[in-house]
Amino acid sequence: MTVGPEHDAPRPAHGNGFSDAVTVAFGDPGAELYGVARLGLAEGGASGLAIVFHHGEPVAVSAEGGVEVSSPSSWDEVSAAGLDTATVDPLRAWRLQYAGDDAAFDLELEATGAVAELDPEHDVARAGGMAGYEQPVRVRGSASVRGERIEIGGLGQRGHSWGSPDWDRIELARTVSAWLGDDLAVSLTAIRPAGKRDHAVEAVAASILERGEDGEPRALAVADPRLSTTYDGDGRQRRAGLELWIDEDGWPRRAAGEIACGTSLDLGRLRLDCAFFRWRMEGREGFGRYDVLRRA
Repeated sequence: MTVGPEHDAPRPAHGNGFSDAVTVAFGDPGAELYGVARLGLAEGGASGLAIVFHHGEPVAVSAEGGVEVSSPSSWDEVSAAGLDTATVDPLRAWRLQYAGDDAAFDLELEATGAVAELDPEHDVARAGGMAGYEQPVRVRGSASVRGERIEIGGLGQRGHSWGSPDWDRIELARTVSAWLGDDLAVSLTAIRPAGKRDHAVEAVAASILERGEDGEPRALAVADPRLSTTYDGDGRQRRAGLELWIDEDGWPRRAAGEIACGTSLDLGRLRLDCAFFRWRMEGREGFGRYDVLRRA
């Protein structure tokens, strides 16, 4: 799969259980504000999920499903859970807005690096039933939290995924990202088969998004990505380590992270443990998202 501007739009439905979603995660550590926004399409309807953290606590959570929508040709036509988005320039620039009772934001997103693709033939796509891509973004705009206006200048990631996940075959899915400036980011996806209990059996895909020696953005595929995680007593992720082996020779590139804020949501059949981590990699400090979606 080669991602082009046409992939920015909703994908044509294909087969039973098909779903399509755009997810944005972002943060501004200086403002201590982080957020996740997801718009989805499935079974002829739209859904939305928004989570906002401020000073380490969740201050707004909005979820809505079953919103009537008629074959949208653009994500601009999809609205749910107080979320709206506009495509300014496919794969390059977008606008994201959220209006909730206790929090709101109005953000401009600008792609800063290469696209990390998850090809339909990759082991992770086959195990999870989803293909797609992720892009690091620069985030600018403003937010309000319980009447306080906050200027936002941070980093994030925008992802688009589609397919037919079968949760009878999946134990959990991980989405991990680390943003360490406009020129360095990590994107990782892992799928654990049903009935299994540890990282070792997970199918994992990862990319390092950076600038090459010529200064051009590139997505460097990781041949052997390894993720380790420490949990609390309720099974929520608290610390994590990454070993990213680009090839069999040389040394891995490493990153270490710890939780900055998080929460858990009951989504019916599934449970979402949503967290933002502080990351350290190659002498640099940053932050990013670490979500675990599992069977309840």
